[in-house]
Amino acid sequence: MGGLSGSPYKRCPDCGEVKPVTEFRRNAANPDGLSFYCRACYSRRDRAGYRARQAKKGKTVRERVPVPDGHKRCPGCGETKPFSEWYRNRRSRDGYNTYCKKCHGARDARDYLRRAHKLTLDDIQQLVAQQRGLCPICLSAPAVQVDHDHATGAVRAVLCFTCNVGLGLFKDRPDVLRRAANYLEGDVWRPVRIAPGVYRVPS
Repeated sequence: MGGLSGSPYKRCPDCGEVKPVTEFRRNAANPDGLSFYCRACYSRRDRAGYRARQAKKGKTVRERVPVPDGHKRCPGCGETKPFSEWYRNRRSRDGYNTYCKKCHGARDARDYLRRAHKLTLDDIQQLVAQQRGLCPICLSAPAVQVDHDHATGAVRAVLCFTCNVGLGLFKDRPDVLRRAANYLEGDVWRPVRIAPGVYRVPS
Protein backbone atom coordinates (compact mmCIF):
# COMPACT_ATOMS: atom_id res chain seq x y z
CA MET A 1 0.00 0.00 0.00
CA GLY A 2 1.37 3.42 -0.88
CA GLY A 3 0.53 6.89 -2.12
CA LEU A 4 -1.33 7.59 -5.33
CA SER A 5 1.85 7.10 -7.32
CA GLY A 6 2.66 3.85 -5.51
CA SER A 7 5.44 5.55 -3.56
CA PRO A 8 6.19 4.26 -0.04
CA TYR A 9 5.98 7.89 1.10
CA LYS A 10 3.16 10.39 1.44
CA ARG A 11 2.98 14.08 2.25
CA CYS A 12 0.79 15.17 5.18
CA PRO A 13 -1.07 18.40 4.26
CA ASP A 14 -1.27 19.40 7.94
CA CYS A 15 2.38 19.34 9.03
CA GLY A 16 3.70 19.45 5.44
CA GLU A 17 6.16 16.61 6.05
CA VAL A 18 6.76 13.69 3.69
CA LYS A 19 6.59 10.51 5.75
CA PRO A 20 6.56 6.73 5.19
CA VAL A 21 3.08 5.36 4.55
CA THR A 22 3.38 3.45 7.84
CA GLU A 23 2.97 6.84 9.55
CA PHE A 24 -0.60 7.08 8.19
CA ARG A 25 -3.69 5.26 9.38
CA ARG A 26 -5.60 3.06 6.98
CA ASN A 27 -8.76 4.48 5.44
CA ALA A 28 -10.43 2.45 2.68
CA ALA A 29 -12.62 5.43 1.75
CA ASN A 30 -9.62 7.30 0.31
CA PRO A 31 -8.18 6.42 -3.13
CA ASP A 32 -4.77 5.49 -1.71
CA GLY A 33 -6.26 3.54 1.21
CA LEU A 34 -4.59 5.85 3.73
CA SER A 35 -5.80 8.58 6.06
CA PHE A 36 -5.61 12.18 4.90
CA TYR A 37 -3.32 13.27 7.75
CA CYS A 38 -0.39 11.47 9.37
CA ARG A 39 -0.86 9.68 12.69
CA ALA A 40 0.76 12.46 14.73
CA CYS A 41 -1.38 15.18 13.16
CA TYR A 42 -4.54 13.11 13.49
CA SER A 43 -3.84 12.60 17.19
CA ARG A 44 -3.16 16.29 17.68
CA ARG A 45 -6.34 17.27 15.82
CA ASP A 46 -8.36 14.71 17.80
CA ARG A 47 -7.09 16.14 21.09
CA ALA A 48 -7.82 19.69 19.95
CA GLY A 49 -11.34 18.70 18.93
CA TYR A 50 -11.92 16.95 22.24
CA ARG A 51 -10.74 20.01 24.20
CA ALA A 52 -13.02 22.24 22.12
CA ARG A 53 -16.04 20.01 22.80
CA GLN A 54 -15.28 19.91 26.52
CA ALA A 55 -14.83 23.69 26.58
CA LYS A 56 -18.35 24.12 25.20
CA LYS A 57 -19.56 22.09 28.20
CA GLY A 58 -17.64 24.36 30.57
CA LYS A 59 -15.04 21.69 31.33
CA THR A 60 -11.26 21.79 31.11
CA VAL A 61 -8.96 19.03 29.91
CA ARG A 62 -5.68 18.38 31.69
CA GLU A 63 -2.71 18.46 29.35
CA ARG A 64 -0.74 15.26 29.10
CA VAL A 65 2.70 15.41 30.71
CA PRO A 66 5.54 13.13 29.52
CA VAL A 67 6.27 10.56 32.24
CA PRO A 68 9.61 8.70 32.36
CA ASP A 69 9.73 4.93 32.75
CA GLY A 70 9.19 3.71 36.30
CA HIS A 71 7.24 6.85 37.19
CA LYS A 72 3.62 7.95 37.34
CA ARG A 73 1.83 11.29 37.56
CA CYS A 74 -0.52 11.83 40.50
CA PRO A 75 -3.76 13.68 39.62
CA GLY A 76 -4.02 14.85 43.22
CA CYS A 77 -0.78 16.79 43.70
CA GLY A 78 0.14 16.95 40.01
CA GLU A 79 3.64 15.60 40.69
CA THR A 80 5.43 12.87 38.76
CA LYS A 81 6.88 10.34 41.20
CA PRO A 82 8.64 6.94 41.07
CA PHE A 83 6.56 3.81 41.57
CA SER A 84 7.99 3.48 45.10
CA GLU A 85 5.75 6.43 46.07
CA TRP A 86 2.59 4.51 45.15
CA TYR A 87 0.64 1.68 46.75
CA ARG A 88 0.10 -1.36 44.56
CA ASN A 89 -3.33 -2.15 43.18
CA ARG A 90 -3.81 -5.39 41.26
CA ARG A 91 -7.07 -4.19 39.74
CA SER A 92 -5.55 -1.15 38.02
CA ARG A 93 -4.07 -1.29 34.54
CA ASP A 94 -0.53 -0.38 35.64
CA GLY A 95 -0.68 -2.22 38.97
CA TYR A 96 -0.66 0.94 41.13
CA ASN A 97 -3.23 3.19 42.81
CA THR A 98 -4.51 6.29 41.07
CA TYR A 99 -3.09 8.62 43.74
CA CYS A 100 0.40 8.66 45.31
CA LYS A 101 0.86 7.51 48.91
CA LYS A 102 0.74 11.05 50.30
CA CYS A 103 -2.43 12.00 48.44
CA HIS A 104 -3.98 8.60 49.12
CA GLY A 105 -3.49 9.11 52.86
CA ALA A 106 -4.89 12.64 52.72
CA ARG A 107 -7.98 11.44 50.83
CA ASP A 108 -8.51 8.63 53.35
CA ALA A 109 -8.29 11.12 56.23
CA ARG A 110 -10.69 13.49 54.49
CA ASP A 111 -13.18 10.70 53.78
CA TYR A 112 -12.96 9.44 57.38
CA LEU A 113 -13.62 12.90 58.84
CA ARG A 114 -16.60 13.41 56.58
CA ARG A 115 -18.00 9.94 57.22
CA ALA A 116 -17.37 9.68 60.97
CA HIS A 117 -17.65 13.29 62.16
CA LYS A 118 -19.26 15.21 59.27
CA LEU A 119 -16.25 17.55 59.28
CA THR A 120 -13.77 18.71 56.67
CA LEU A 121 -10.01 19.06 56.88
CA ASP A 122 -10.51 22.84 57.03
CA ASP A 123 -12.72 22.39 60.12
CA ILE A 124 -9.99 20.39 61.86
CA GLN A 125 -7.27 22.84 60.84
CA GLN A 126 -9.31 25.71 62.30
CA LEU A 127 -9.75 23.76 65.53
CA VAL A 128 -6.01 23.08 65.75
CA ALA A 129 -5.33 26.77 65.10
CA GLN A 130 -7.63 27.71 67.98
CA GLN A 131 -5.58 25.37 70.18
CA ARG A 132 -2.40 27.06 68.89
CA GLY A 133 -1.34 23.73 67.47
CA LEU A 134 -0.98 22.07 70.87
CA CYS A 135 -2.77 19.30 72.70
CA PRO A 136 -5.14 21.00 75.21
CA ILE A 137 -4.38 18.37 77.88
CA CYS A 138 -0.58 18.24 78.08
CA LEU A 139 -0.07 21.67 76.43
CA SER A 140 3.24 20.50 74.98
CA ALA A 141 2.80 17.94 72.20
CA PRO A 142 1.38 18.74 68.74
CA ALA A 143 -2.35 18.22 68.24
CA VAL A 144 -2.63 15.38 65.72
CA GLN A 145 -5.55 13.11 66.67
CA VAL A 146 -9.25 13.96 66.67
CA ASP A 147 -10.92 13.15 70.00
CA HIS A 148 -14.67 12.66 70.19
CA ASP A 149 -17.33 11.78 72.73
CA HIS A 150 -18.04 8.09 72.23
CA ALA A 151 -21.59 8.52 73.52
CA THR A 152 -22.65 11.41 71.28
CA GLY A 153 -20.01 11.30 68.54
CA ALA A 154 -19.33 15.03 68.99
CA VAL A 155 -15.74 16.14 68.40
CA ARG A 156 -14.20 17.60 71.57
CA ALA A 157 -10.72 18.62 70.48
CA VAL A 158 -7.58 17.52 68.66
CA LEU A 159 -5.17 15.82 71.06
CA CYS A 160 -1.67 14.43 70.89
CA PHE A 161 -1.30 10.69 70.41
CA THR A 162 -0.35 9.96 74.04
CA CYS A 163 -3.19 11.92 75.64
CA ASN A 164 -5.75 10.49 73.24
CA VAL A 165 -4.63 6.94 74.04
CA GLY A 166 -4.58 7.79 77.76
CA LEU A 167 -8.22 8.89 77.74
CA GLY A 168 -9.13 5.65 76.02
CA LEU A 169 -7.27 3.57 78.61
CA PHE A 170 -9.17 5.39 81.36
CA LYS A 171 -12.44 4.67 79.49
CA ASP A 172 -13.16 8.43 79.28
CA ARG A 173 -14.23 8.34 82.96
CA PRO A 174 -13.68 11.67 84.76
CA ASP A 175 -14.04 10.02 88.19
CA VAL A 176 -11.19 7.62 87.48
CA LEU A 177 -9.04 10.43 86.09
CA ARG A 178 -9.67 12.55 89.21
CA ARG A 179 -8.62 9.68 91.47
CA ALA A 180 -5.52 9.19 89.32
CA ALA A 181 -4.68 12.90 89.71
CA ASN A 182 -5.20 12.71 93.49
CA TYR A 183 -3.00 9.65 93.61
CA LEU A 184 -0.19 11.41 91.78
CA GLU A 185 -0.52 14.42 94.09
CA GLY A 186 0.04 12.25 97.17
CA ASP A 187 -3.49 11.40 98.20
CA VAL A 188 -2.81 7.67 98.21
CA TRP A 189 -5.79 5.44 97.72
CA ARG A 190 -6.59 3.56 100.94
CA PRO A 191 -9.81 1.79 101.98
CA VAL A 192 -11.23 2.97 105.33
CA ARG A 193 -12.00 0.29 107.93
CA ILE A 194 -15.43 0.99 109.43
CA ALA A 195 -16.02 -2.40 111.09
CA PRO A 196 -14.27 -5.75 111.40
CA GLY A 197 -13.97 -7.02 107.86
CA VAL A 198 -15.87 -4.04 106.44
CA TYR A 199 -14.11 -1.28 104.48
CA ARG A 200 -15.31 1.85 102.73
CA VAL A 201 -13.71 2.55 99.37
CA PRO A 202 -12.81 6.21 98.80
CA SER A 203 -15.00 7.86 96.18
